[in-house]
Amino acid sequence: MLRYTFNRLLMMIPTLLGVAILVFFLLRLMPGDPVAMMLMGDGGANVPPHVLVEERARLGLDKPMYVQFLKWFGGVMQGDFGYSMWTGKSVIYEIGIRLELSMQVAVMATILAILLALPLGTLSAIYKDTWIDHSIRMFSIAGLAVPSFWLGMIIILLLLSNFAWIPPLTFTPFFEDPWLNLSQLIWPAIAVGYRYSSVATRMMRSSILEVMQEDYIRTARAKGVYERLVIARHAMRNAMLPVVTVIGLEFAFLIGGLVVTEQVFNLNGIGKLFVQAVARGDYTLIQGLVLLVAVFFVLINFFIDLLYGLLDPRIRYR
Repeated sequence: MLRYTFNRLLMMIPTLLGVAILVFFLLRLMPGDPVAMMLMGDGGANVPPHVLVEERARLGLDKPMYVQFLKWFGGVMQGDFGYSMWTGKSVIYEIGIRLELSMQVAVMATILAILLALPLGTLSAIYKDTWIDHSIRMFSIAGLAVPSFWLGMIIILLLLSNFAWIPPLTFTPFFEDPWLNLSQLIWPAIAVGYRYSSVATRMMRSSILEVMQEDYIRTARAKGVYERLVIARHAMRNAMLPVVTVIGLEFAFLIGGLVVTEQVFNLNGIGKLFVQAVARGDYTLIQGLVLLVAVFFVLINFFIDLLYGLLDPRIRYR
């Protein structure tokens, strides 16, 4: 197990290096001049040419691309992601002040999805083709069909029309004021978590149905094991493997994928920062954000693989 863990950690290095190389050189193919966009919103038409040249030299954009990459990647290896071309502040600072908000929404949506998906998916499989199954399937299909941002707009309209109240617009850390924090973030978490739970519910149902046909389930029933124990101890544990994968990947996606939902609820998170960085051609900020999301995906996949061995005793890492 230790050897497997060490090898997987080593495999992260070429993966993240490949992501860094791709994002760095592909960004240079974007149309437009980032310096002109930074100095003048209309494309820099009124900026003297010598000012553009001086600014490119200051930012190091006049050097060959491989030199720019080595300088940037050397800084990344030392924990320095550079400075935003848009705000002039450290990339780590710009990401750090928004990461807490996005992480909390993602964690709350994940908890909601797990609390809904596991029991609903199991009940739907146990009572297959009954009214319970049909009701749960309608609930989950509706979650897949309804966009999260649209559900968020409906939530805001209902709160405004029925209670004359809208969520706070300013983010407050949880440990400063838990009530104010939850009153703002619980609604986007519900809007995102509903769709999230629908995906996991469908996966849980299909996994339970597949596992219930296995020989060890029939053996447990033949030995006289109670049906509840058969489902809880044997079926659910082995059916969790694909569900854990879906939950983990969805969680990683939520870190940078809440672009429209954050716009609807006016949340200044990572997704909104992505849009602003791309709109302004901020190379250094985009590079930092893409690397952040890549690190989350790689780490979550790593932990999912380790969790497989705990959920299914048949899986052994040697």
